[in-house]
Amino acid sequence: MIGRPRSLRSSGRGAPVRRTLLGALAGVAAMLATGVTAAPASAAPEPGATARSAQERARAFWTPQRMREATPLDVLSVDRSDVRTAAPRKGKATVIAPSASASGVGPLAIPHSGGPWTGGGAVVKTAGRVFFTFQGRTASCSGNAVTSANKSTVITAGHCVKMEGAWHTNWVFVPGYHDGQAPYGTWTASKTLSTPQWTASEDINYDIGAAVVAPLDGKRLTDVVGGQGLAFNTGYNKAMYAFGFPAAAPYDGSKFIYCSGTTYRDFLLSSDHGMTCNMTGGSSGGPWFTQFDEATGTGLQSSVNSFKYNFLPNAMYGPYFGADAQNLYQSAQSS
Repeated sequence: MIGRPRSLRSSGRGAPVRRTLLGALAGVAAMLATGVTAAPASAAPEPGATARSAQERARAFWTPQRMREATPLDVLSVDRSDVRTAAPRKGKATVIAPSASASGVGPLAIPHSGGPWTGGGAVVKTAGRVFFTFQGRTASCSGNAVTSANKSTVITAGHCVKMEGAWHTNWVFVPGYHDGQAPYGTWTASKTLSTPQWTASEDINYDIGAAVVAPLDGKRLTDVVGGQGLAFNTGYNKAMYAFGFPAAAPYDGSKFIYCSGTTYRDFLLSSDHGMTCNMTGGSSGGPWFTQFDEATGTGLQSSVNSFKYNFLPNAMYGPYFGADAQNLYQSAQSS
């Protein structure tokens, strides 16, 4: 059952300008959340860390039926007072190439955009659904495996690892998800992370999250599915593709959906990229690619699905991958 919309924070003076974080259902898109159980406080755990026993419980918890029944959360909204930072910090433009899986099937080089996506290629393996428990409810986001030193890094949205002050439990990543099935396995997070700005105050300009997933059957994630490349500090107004598993009507989370077009810088409240896109709740955290090669399904991840304004249902927004996003990636791949 869908709950009534709730304000994430109290509004400032005057009528609030409301917008919705993707990851919820209802007539407007909403924010989703996901994350990992912290160890007992007495152990002074690192925020977002998950004990091995909790990882095992999470994998057992997410049966095919629970995956199919996972639902987006209540509609949450933010107002003008919640956007505190004028713009993300920028640094030197950096590109990280895609990587192949151990089988040799997967991204091999920095791709080049050319035509309409054919519906196949590496992205159908590297991208997947994220499942988690938030405030006792099961829910889902989207995520993507990327090239990393630990071969175990997933990029998603910040609200897909932490929301309302809590890191979420039973966090798993299912690459290539289809109708409750996990063709490449169910990967449990040993750690989830976000940018300092999202972790501290859930600043929408920094709605970026990451997870380090534990080995599965003695194998590491990108050895199995490959890893997409990344691009940081490369500017706005780019030709991009956005992917995800929307679960709110008219979608049900069972299909892998994409949007494409030339992005623009948000002219309202955030410093995000904007794109014409009608994906709904559940697609939060899904990857945005520049230099996406439609034939091979490879690209450079440059953002994630983050939010929609409730009065602009056909526009999707994703955070700029600047210096803080790059630092988050470095922290994740070093874990």
